[in-house]
Amino acid sequence: MYDCIIIGAGHNGLVCANYLAKKGWKVLVLEKRHLVGGCCVTEEIAPGYKASVASYVVSLLLPEIVDELELKKHGYKTLPRNPSSFTPFEDGRYLLLGPDRQANFDEIQKFSEKDAHAFAEYEDLLSRVAERIEPILNVRSPDILPLTSSWRKRSLGKRLSDLKLGWSLHQAMKSLADDLPEALELLTGNAKSILDRWFESDELKGTLATDAIIGTFQPYSAPGTAYVLLHHVMGSAGGARGVWAYVEGGMGALSEAMAASAREQGVEIRVNAAIEEIQAANGRIMGVRLAGGEVIQAKRVASSVDPHLTFEKFLDPVHLPQEFLRAVRRIDYSSASLKINLAVSELPDFTCLPGNREPGPQHRGTIHIGATPEYLERAYDDAKYGRPSQRPIVEMTIPTSVDKTLAPEGHHILSLFVQYAPYQLAQGSWDDVKEEFADRCIAEIARFAPNVPASILHRQILTPVDLERTFGLTGGNIFQGSMCLNQLGAMRPVPGWSDYRTPLTGLYLCGSAAHPGGGVMGSCGRNAALEILKDGK
Repeated sequence: MYDCIIIGAGHNGLVCANYLAKKGWKVLVLEKRHLVGGCCVTEEIAPGYKASVASYVVSLLLPEIVDELELKKHGYKTLPRNPSSFTPFEDGRYLLLGPDRQANFDEIQKFSEKDAHAFAEYEDLLSRVAERIEPILNVRSPDILPLTSSWRKRSLGKRLSDLKLGWSLHQAMKSLADDLPEALELLTGNAKSILDRWFESDELKGTLATDAIIGTFQPYSAPGTAYVLLHHVMGSAGGARGVWAYVEGGMGALSEAMAASAREQGVEIRVNAAIEEIQAANGRIMGVRLAGGEVIQAKRVASSVDPHLTFEKFLDPVHLPQEFLRAVRRIDYSSASLKINLAVSELPDFTCLPGNREPGPQHRGTIHIGATPEYLERAYDDAKYGRPSQRPIVEMTIPTSVDKTLAPEGHHILSLFVQYAPYQLAQGSWDDVKEEFADRCIAEIARFAPNVPASILHRQILTPVDLERTFGLTGGNIFQGSMCLNQLGAMRPVPGWSDYRTPLTGLYLCGSAAHPGGGVMGSCGRNAALEILKDGK
């Protein structure tokens, strides 16, 4: 009999297990794959070539988690990127951005004097908003919706706790003072309107706009995309606010550090252990049954997989209210993201900034391919009709520009995050078109770095369907549910159940499907553990 079973050894599951075990709980983590990490893994894509096959950079990870779980002691090391982004353009110019304000000014001035002066002020605004928003992401979301008691009965203690959290939210918003109107737009509005108001150069707007659509199936003109934009100035795991970093050894090194910390606390972790059923009786959790028939008893189960798998695949619907199930079935998993990992014999040699013998500033950060506003909108136009973008948006990173542990000397890993690749195709299947689409993505890079196609030794393509098959991401959605306005805060995963609990006593959610959502931040797992501990063994 375990005090708690965690379903899934993704980073949130491992964080949750850690915090429970630190309080003396007997915890078992079950992972269907052969290694821990979920989407946060490092795997060989060819002999001698290792890639962060899904998640690829870190910034949002809570510093409290790094310190409290002693991750650095267990091998976690970040490698900051400077500059943080490089955007080549077809006219032979380029834009480099990073943490150096003067360097940013000089770069942006090549395109617009006005934008060069506005950029620092824009970044300051986003940072001020992020500083006040981040703390409310690190606790459960207050349930302030006027739902009836037939939807969920709330105790007096919970009501008081919700009021207290709601007051904290109110105070956080109040502290924004004169920034509040713009903060509300950043939380609810679209990125296009904001960027158009701040800047005039398409080169800068396009570079920034790509951050607003990562993982979404929306154009950057859609409501809610500004919140995704805001995410990119949150966190400090890269060494400073908004600085994104590589993890030495790939993202799997972070998961391995979390697993080592958990084992040190007494957590038992089993891989190749796929869940077949979450077992319950009389409104309470009893344990789980594995594929193959093994039954494991537990007083509590915390699922770090998404609501579709948790409530519709693993659990008999008789255990849940019909209203709750209907809400679960309404969750939007729309996805248009695809990942390509390449092993190459040499660095990209960009026409606008030549040089590939040694990594240069153009190789260290995120490389934006096709970053103009019109390009972004046209790429979405194809996808909304169920067609992969004719000219895809590609964000390329080269972790081997700073991390020598992933490939043989002189060789490199190119990590491509691609949009738009709709999960549901109007014609054909992804198994049929994936290779041709990958060729299209590489051709886009070749327009700026012509040597790339001939340098490719091995390639791995993960379509939205592959992401679902491999990592259990319903619809290929990297956030375990879209980060749209109706699926955030008190409405994540469904209205009235944002406190990690579920209608079934002893069953919790601890993954990205819960508040505050996707990204390698660990908040979901940590917050869930704190709520589970409140309920006691």
